[in-house]
Amino acid sequence: MKTMVKHVLWSTCTIFFAALCLHAVAQDTYKKVPDGIVVNLSQKSTQDARLLRLQVVSDNIIHVTATPENSFPSKQSLMALQPVTPAVNWHVVQKGNHLLLSTSSVTVHVWLPAGTVSFTDKSGKVILNENPERTFTPISNNGESSYHIIQSFHSQADEAIYGLGQHQNGIVNFKNQHLELLQNNTEVAVPFLVSSKNYGILWDNYSLTKFGDTRDYQPISGLKLFAADGSEGWLTATYAKKIDTTHVFAQRAESDIDYSSLETMKNFPQGYKLGEGKVSWTGSIASAYTGSHQFWLKYAGYVKIWIDGKLLADRWRQGWNPGTAVLNIDLIKGKKYPIKIEWFPDADESFIALKWLAPLSQAQQNKYAFDSESGDQLNYYFVYGKNADDVISGYRTVTGKAVMMPRWAMGFWQSRERYKTQAEILNTVKEFRDRKIPLDNIVEDWSYWKEDQWGSQDFDETRFPDPTGMIGTLHDRYHTHFMISVWPKFYEGINSYQYFDKNGWLYKRNIANHQRDWIGKGYFSTFYDAYNPKAREAFWDLMNKKLYSKGVDAWWMDASEPDITSNLSIQSRKDFMNPTYLGSSTQYFNAFPLQNAKGIYEGQRSTNPNSRVFLLTRSAYAGLQRYAAATWSGDIAARWDDMKNQIPAGINFALSGIPYWTMDIGGFAVEHRYEQPNERDLAEWREQMTRWYQFGSFVPLFRVHGQFPYREIYNVAPENHPAYQSMLFYDKLRYRLMPYIYSLAGMAYHRDYTLMRGLIMDYGRDEKVKNIADEYLFGPALLINPVCQYGVTSRDVYLPQGNGWYNLYNGKYTYGGQTIRADAPYDRIPVYIKEGSIIPFGPDMQYTDEKPADPISLYVYAGKDGNFTLYEDEGINYNYEKGAFSTIQLSYNEASKTLTIHGRQGGFPGMLSKRRFNIVLIRKDKAVPLNSDSTNTQQINYEGKEVTLKFNL
Repeated sequence: MKTMVKHVLWSTCTIFFAALCLHAVAQDTYKKVPDGIVVNLSQKSTQDARLLRLQVVSDNIIHVTATPENSFPSKQSLMALQPVTPAVNWHVVQKGNHLLLSTSSVTVHVWLPAGTVSFTDKSGKVILNENPERTFTPISNNGESSYHIIQSFHSQADEAIYGLGQHQNGIVNFKNQHLELLQNNTEVAVPFLVSSKNYGILWDNYSLTKFGDTRDYQPISGLKLFAADGSEGWLTATYAKKIDTTHVFAQRAESDIDYSSLETMKNFPQGYKLGEGKVSWTGSIASAYTGSHQFWLKYAGYVKIWIDGKLLADRWRQGWNPGTAVLNIDLIKGKKYPIKIEWFPDADESFIALKWLAPLSQAQQNKYAFDSESGDQLNYYFVYGKNADDVISGYRTVTGKAVMMPRWAMGFWQSRERYKTQAEILNTVKEFRDRKIPLDNIVEDWSYWKEDQWGSQDFDETRFPDPTGMIGTLHDRYHTHFMISVWPKFYEGINSYQYFDKNGWLYKRNIANHQRDWIGKGYFSTFYDAYNPKAREAFWDLMNKKLYSKGVDAWWMDASEPDITSNLSIQSRKDFMNPTYLGSSTQYFNAFPLQNAKGIYEGQRSTNPNSRVFLLTRSAYAGLQRYAAATWSGDIAARWDDMKNQIPAGINFALSGIPYWTMDIGGFAVEHRYEQPNERDLAEWREQMTRWYQFGSFVPLFRVHGQFPYREIYNVAPENHPAYQSMLFYDKLRYRLMPYIYSLAGMAYHRDYTLMRGLIMDYGRDEKVKNIADEYLFGPALLINPVCQYGVTSRDVYLPQGNGWYNLYNGKYTYGGQTIRADAPYDRIPVYIKEGSIIPFGPDMQYTDEKPADPISLYVYAGKDGNFTLYEDEGINYNYEKGAFSTIQLSYNEASKTLTIHGRQGGFPGMLSKRRFNIVLIRKDKAVPLNSDSTNTQQINYEGKEVTLKFNL
């Protein structure tokens, strides 16, 4: 009996002390901090996290960081704003090996001991799960210790993924794709994704990062190769003459095609002149896998690729700026497929590479990862929302508001590479005004300085004898703004170089290498270190003294990747910007454009606090929108496929949270056949310019730019030509839509809106829109369908379900949820207006500030309830940040057939207190073109008080 009692007591004590121990473990597992919790993790190896931190940014934003160290680094983020402890109710509980941190919107689950994180909504539905694949591999760069960081996430089978910057692969949905987040001319890295599951991830890391399918592309030697004669192990490479392909310079076995950088060009046959040659690779390939194979092509010059007799690529790109393409083809394991590659290099310096990826396994298809070369910690923000707009709003909560651009920036910009004299600039603007072609901005590209003075920011007085007077004339006589190109580049020995060098503000490797650039005899040059705050201040001071003081309105920040020397390998590019002020270039490589923009924005605002800054930059990074910066898609080629690729490039850039994007209308670099064209080539050139111009009039910033032939409307075609007439039509249409467009800009700041909208943003429940890469919405009302093929006069258009659609040009109604064959005559692209829209349509204008937008025609598209908010402010200053703006809500009620113009909210100096609205109703049975000055309208004299109009049908 005593033994039994003793045993029971012992058991009871054991349970009691075990409970005490578990309680102690629970207390030690995590600790609360003001904005969240820090969790201690069980570290099985040095590659595992030791600490996990969850910080509550808002009810729907959670900041996740992890480190293998004993404490978190204290460095301030470059992309995220300084966090403020939020007024958010949250609580945390622990249930065994399960921690739950909850807000009113999301619950974060931490699974111990490894610390894997999951996110669910308030009903318990899974939003996103981390996979256990989280690793920290110690590395050293430039004597600096950090970690190679990988984090994998589970991806649901029906998920689509957008954003992640701007890419030229023609893809809109990045699910199961390999992406390299790397700044390069035409490629922009922004590490923010938006999921069709209504969440986003902002990956706070500045190093080169692979996303999605993070496997490295493999050399083609990973396939079984067969030469032209059937020999196994290689392809047959033939180096011949371009003008006489029977003249073979060399023929050899090659099992790798990788001539992708300046360093690899030495691998071509010695003495072979690429610019005079034709190169081919022939033979067969076989794979060890069955399924969809992805080939990655890098190319400059003309290239065609056939596999199994199918033409997979027919591309061209200028020799000094190679393009890339992703090609997909199904292969069967072990089966031989003939392959043929024909390449006509564009110049003696030209590039080509071909690599591949094997099919993804089922497990690989259900995940994606971020794989970053270097970082101090794993660092990301999880953002949840009801829709993509909510998610993007969360991104801007973390990284900053998209500040207002000046209103004139929404007008038309004329640019060329380049106006060589003051007289050319003034004569060009005069021609626009004489011809009544609307214009707001003229752009001066590079080399306005003397040949050997790059970085001086001084005009060459022999070509620009009075730049201050020139800019004054543009402003006062022609009511035109002036933007100028400024590179972060300095020639060795000039005064500004010596000043920056003396202070240690320059990258010096390119100087040490004595690498000449391409101007004249070639000069030694380098870039300044934009990561250094003193260098940024000095760079602005130089711009202010030499340019801003002369009246320059806006800044074109070229080569901001930075592109110190083009076409180097990635390692060489990093070497050329080592060290940065903040640390190794490996860790900070992608953030240069952000820091460059920061210095100019903050510099101008400190110099002239109430004049809006405007930057155009060739590269971008998360947070760029807070610095009044837009991005253009770089030195793309004037080809139909390049034009088509700009559509998903712009859509995904906008879904990356940065609302202002543009492109070189017409493409920057042209094929030689267009420089002195025959009749057939001239016809194609004019049609391509026309189609591109039509497309470009419906993107956030309307800008034409390129090399010869010149891109002014009157230089493209004579006045009586349909190309001229069409471009003039869309230019005028842009200006008449200015009340609509500027209201969208107001929404971008005040409501975190996105102007250029992938269909997933407004039709996320329509499964058919997930992969549509050639349509988008411009604002809430306009469905834009560019034409990107020569000679076609119709195209397929998917009209999303959920509402009907009105043809912009004739007002005809078509039901949604179907694909139609839409008319696309030479002079028009298909544009449809969503049922339930209200579009404010202004008067004809030659420039945005020519006169007040009065009267405004309100086009009401009946069939569903509709709303729109007309936004106005002074257009040039920052008074809107202090509340100096007005809004007028417009609403249409379908049931009562009434339009209400609500009372004006707010005000600003110069606001119209009285105005006239002309009301135009469009119904299924009453078709009215948008662009008609219809007399069949009802007029309302509006004095700021609510007015209701009932339509008598």
